[in-house]
Amino acid sequence: MAGTPAVAVLEKAKVAHTVRSYDPDHPDAHGYGEAAVAALGADPRQVFKTLLARVDGALTVAVVPVAGMLDLKALAAAVGGRKAVMAEPADAERTTGYVVGGISPLGQRKALPTVVDDSALQFGTVMVSAGKRGLQVELAPADLVRLTRARTAPIGR
Repeated sequence: MAGTPAVAVLEKAKVAHTVRSYDPDHPDAHGYGEAAVAALGADPRQVFKTLLARVDGALTVAVVPVAGMLDLKALAAAVGGRKAVMAEPADAERTTGYVVGGISPLGQRKALPTVVDDSALQFGTVMVSAGKRGLQVELAPADLVRLTRARTAPIGR
């Protein structure tokens, strides 16, 4: 339907999902994740943003609720590292194949270590970027974790 690598991964794996489109320039939003929440009328604890950080120099994907922030120390600890810093946007785009604001944890150009905030597991479904600004995909958190080969840990605050 949407033609992004993220949606292709879901379709190939035959995972139940719903693609939701919205206006990425929603007037009530202060960021890309907030735009999705506002436009879709979703719970900000159930919509997750995909961030890239460098843990001890290695790119790592963090998936955290829009309602919170990434705890860099917790992310480093979750992957057995010592120090995490946010990745440069250009590095994130080049490595994932997606643009900032549309980075999906699914279907990235290069498989990276991924950590999903464990709060995702309390929901029947969660939403993450479908690989394009203005496109979210809703799926079961267990499918998200399985398809990204992620570990779960308390990395949001």
